[in-house]
Amino acid sequence: MKNTILKTVLFFGYLLTNGGSLLAQKPAAKQPQWQKLYIVPDKRFVMRGDGKPFFWLGDTAWELIHRLNREEADYYLKNRADKGFTVIQTVILAELDGLTQPNPYGHLPLANNDPTQPNEAYFQHVDYVVNKAASLGLVVGLLPTWGDKFNKKWGKDPEIFTPANARTYGEYVGKRYKGKPVIWILGGDRSPETDTQAAIVQAMAEGVKIGNGGTQLMTYHPTGGGNSAAFFHKDKWLSINMVQSGHGARDSKNYIYQRQNYALFPVKPTLDGEPRYEDLPVGLSNTNNDYFTAHDVRQAAWWAVLAGACGHTYGNHNIWQFFEPSRGGVMYARTYWRRALDYPGAFEMGFMRRLFEAHPWQKLIPNQEVILNENPQDGGYQMAAVADDSTFLVAYTPKGKSLKIDLSRLASKTNQLVAYWYNPRDGFSTKIGEFKPEGSVEFKPTIVSATTDWTLVIDDASQLWAGFGLKK
Repeated sequence: MKNTILKTVLFFGYLLTNGGSLLAQKPAAKQPQWQKLYIVPDKRFVMRGDGKPFFWLGDTAWELIHRLNREEADYYLKNRADKGFTVIQTVILAELDGLTQPNPYGHLPLANNDPTQPNEAYFQHVDYVVNKAASLGLVVGLLPTWGDKFNKKWGKDPEIFTPANARTYGEYVGKRYKGKPVIWILGGDRSPETDTQAAIVQAMAEGVKIGNGGTQLMTYHPTGGGNSAAFFHKDKWLSINMVQSGHGARDSKNYIYQRQNYALFPVKPTLDGEPRYEDLPVGLSNTNNDYFTAHDVRQAAWWAVLAGACGHTYGNHNIWQFFEPSRGGVMYARTYWRRALDYPGAFEMGFMRRLFEAHPWQKLIPNQEVILNENPQDGGYQMAAVADDSTFLVAYTPKGKSLKIDLSRLASKTNQLVAYWYNPRDGFSTKIGEFKPEGSVEFKPTIVSATTDWTLVIDDASQLWAGFGLKK
């Protein structure tokens, strides 16, 4: 409890000292510039309409629209905005009996399970969630449907989509949420396995683009171990590649997906849209009572971003389904969702974003050659990225092992670098010293353990962001 309170105080302090940029924003009649997201050709990150890079820090809230009433949605969204999340990933036609179990106000999304007959009352609640998120400075990663509605595989809801009605439905939702801070996410834990399924996805994407005039970004959420690039990379409607590295094992090498997508042409941003969830049984089985921890969450996040991702998505097993004991849970959920909101991993995602946004992070290019020590690709695999102008470096060591860095790959206007350890567990920084951009130096963390990770930052000492957040 003390640790949770401390992290809350720390993050609120960060918000205040940064001009309240992440605090709630009042709704405006005209869409604010920051909400207009776009991608510069041949770039691997998303830009905001006000000219600033957009760091995708997502939270999987798949059942938000389906299960929460407005007061509960307000509580959840404010909690996520306060922690520094930027994207809320949720679904209109939800996974858990979304076609047959009404929302808290008694409304089903469709008449007769027909995608061409949307229920206005249900969609008014969708409107509320999207607008409330926008008022808090959040973007909604909005899935028109979960994937079981076109590729069942498991679950209770029927398959309801054809290419024809998928286009009609896509046009409806695209038009309804045109001008809103929405990134469209097609798929929904399913990859297309037949020509018909692929045609349904294509038709829905075309419909959304007709409805919104092609003004919003779009991606695809595949099944576990899947990658949107394997199916749709060259499609013009796909703005961002998304992978689901999944929940199968500890130390899963999610950075491999990012490296693969980073090297593709045409160039598109990439991210892990569903990695291992905090408080989920490892491998989806609680035989050994072994659950993913905050360390697992941090490892996946830092690995992915330093491999070239445009951000990252966090997930908590209790939150995506908004678990309450009274209605039971999926796959051994065990923590009431309101309590799970303040699990340590969620705070620590905000600390990660804080470090990157303190720098011109969009300049970072993955660079493993700068690490000179032995670096086996196990759970302690170290990763590094260097700015395209060589003015700063960020390196991550998941298990606290030393990093030997080639400083000659860095540059400084004053021939002076400042190095410090950034603690991804609490957001504090500790200065190591100042160095010349030459030779190599071994940097040793003060605490070493299997779950004590560290982020090494080396900055051009002449830059305003140098030594960000150093302890006094």
